[in-house]
Amino acid sequence: MALPRAPKAVVFDMDGLLVDTETVVFRAMQRAAGAISSEMPFTTFQRMVGLQHAASDLILIEHFGEGFDLTSWSAAVSAHFREELDAGIALKAGAVEILDALDHLNLPRAIATSSSLESVHASLGPHSLVDRFHALITRDVQTRGKPHPEPFLKAAEALGVDPAECLALEDSHNGVRAASAAGMMTVMVPDMLDPTQEMETLCVRIARDLHEVRGWLL
Repeated sequence: MALPRAPKAVVFDMDGLLVDTETVVFRAMQRAAGAISSEMPFTTFQRMVGLQHAASDLILIEHFGEGFDLTSWSAAVSAHFREELDAGIALKAGAVEILDALDHLNLPRAIATSSSLESVHASLGPHSLVDRFHALITRDVQTRGKPHPEPFLKAAEALGVDPAECLALEDSHNGVRAASAAGMMTVMVPDMLDPTQEMETLCVRIARDLHEVRGWLL
């Protein structure tokens, strides 16, 4: 096995790991920025990946300046995002297959995400994946978001498994930091962010995609 030990549970991030939402959000932000004759640089967007709104709002204010209308911005980005959501957002490669493997292995699994419960249902519902998780740790039940370990600790508690016996799957740097701080075996599956030396240190492995992770479990 490519992992240090066989996990007793798996905790998934959602955006950018299970569904291709990060790409869609970036496009929505680019459109919203264009409407106010501004730009949303990819590097600025990358800093927000994996964060809750309160933290990412600070980055937006830093980029656009004091007095930036966050309410109008959020409404515009949400409208553009919903347009694409209505058209359907694709699953990431291997998402269904790894859940099938976990069913075969009878391993419990949870989602630990910075998104809301409503967003989980909107993103995973059309693919009939919501009920395939035993716990949903969304921002609605978090006091502190990633990179704090709380989301992953709550996921382990909900599953009744020691964090050290959990495998955490993440695509963002802040998510990896959170999972590692929770004491979980952490695997990064890069999406919008490349693995850095810090990520190499915090992770037990870096995977190409969820197909590769599935192979390590079987």
